Amino acid sequence: MLDLLVRRATLPDGRREIDIACLDGRIVEVAPGIEAEAREVIEAGGDLVSPPFVDAHFHMDATLSLGRPRMNVSGTLLEGIALWGELKPLQTADEIRTRALAYCDLAVSQGIGAIRSHVDVCDDTLKGVEALLAVRAEVADYLDLQLVAFPQDGVLRAPGAMDNLIRALDMGVDVVGGIPHFERSMEEGHESVRLLCRIAAERGLMVDMHCDESDDPMSRHVEVLARETLRHGLQGRVTGSHLTSMHSMDNYYVSKLIPLMAEAGLHALPNPLINIMLQGRHDTYPKRRGQTRVPELKAAGITVGFGQDCVMDPWYSLGRACMLDVAHMGLHVGQLSARADMAWCFEAVTANPARIMGLEGYGLERGCRADFVHLQARDPIEAIRLRARRLHVVREGKVIARAGRDVATLCLPGRPERLDPADYAPRAEPESSEGGSA
Repeated sequence: MLDLLVRRATLPDGRREIDIACLDGRIVEVAPGIEAEAREVIEAGGDLVSPPFVDAHFHMDATLSLGRPRMNVSGTLLEGIALWGELKPLQTADEIRTRALAYCDLAVSQGIGAIRSHVDVCDDTLKGVEALLAVRAEVADYLDLQLVAFPQDGVLRAPGAMDNLIRALDMGVDVVGGIPHFERSMEEGHESVRLLCRIAAERGLMVDMHCDESDDPMSRHVEVLARETLRHGLQGRVTGSHLTSMHSMDNYYVSKLIPLMAEAGLHALPNPLINIMLQGRHDTYPKRRGQTRVPELKAAGITVGFGQDCVMDPWYSLGRACMLDVAHMGLHVGQLSARADMAWCFEAVTANPARIMGLEGYGLERGCRADFVHLQARDPIEAIRLRARRLHVVREGKVIARAGRDVATLCLPGRPERLDPADYAPRAEPESSEGGSA
């Protein structure tokens, strides 16, 4: 007797009419026409079934704090940082925990199975660290939460930040973070990268740095990050998040930089919704988009994932924990309009961030964890186009969230009474595209 059997699913790789058998928290068979009994059966009927969405860049200590103590009037990154500085002394660890748990509920309902959250360590009380470590334990049965020790005000610039970062790692935070472009000078930014990579190497940890999150084409800390990755043998364990300055760099320098990043095995994590909102604020017209060079990074074989970054906080007043919203924006801003590239954007919110986080047992193959999402769409491109409803969210072979189909009733003579958005799209297979799907 299986715990769960999914019938007639379409998988992201294009396989159709596939059944998925689950037992004891694992996928035990993936094949057409599985003959078995199960305690629960999901009739996919040709719908897309995908591994969970993964958000590898988020700020859970700030989420859902919109309007406290005030709104970000200018809409800029720097006012958001200043506003966050005003909020930190006002909020309690219990308030952070309550908001974070509420966000986790929302994330699970939207099919997110794992989140990497940065947590600010530039507060001597480390109340955010305390709160999110508690949340990590509370949600462990239904959500993988990975924490980054993030010195928001600069690990060298803010008094005590380095000591606090070490304390946070000793408390059990998973990943070493940084923000070199927010240090007092370019040289101090470089030095922060060197110090933080050394700490990660000594402790055997991953690194995820907010890197060059500005419109300044001379903000080039990612070059140093690549160099230190190679120096310490951290290949495949280091992520450069945002990388928005690359949008403004000259092409000759980028032609050198991207191969260096690829040589170092760096991962790249743009955050389309927030990058397009915060960057270019000092421009008149033409106005820069700010998102990093996704097609070029992808073509170089660099693993690129898209992150949500913020939801209803000092930096961004919108958001709903929907990684399909993130993919939709990334597709448009990156002009990823070839069908293979659009399908790749689905990977940028599933398989790629899972690789960046180092998630084990992720996927839809025999032996993988029985974690997946049943979507009201027929393929990954359609899922992005429709921001498809999550009909079932499954964790370790158990349904942990469900929703009814998004169906409208038309009251028009001579027209169909029932309108399912997933029924209104031509079927087209992705054509080949240069650069693969790294």
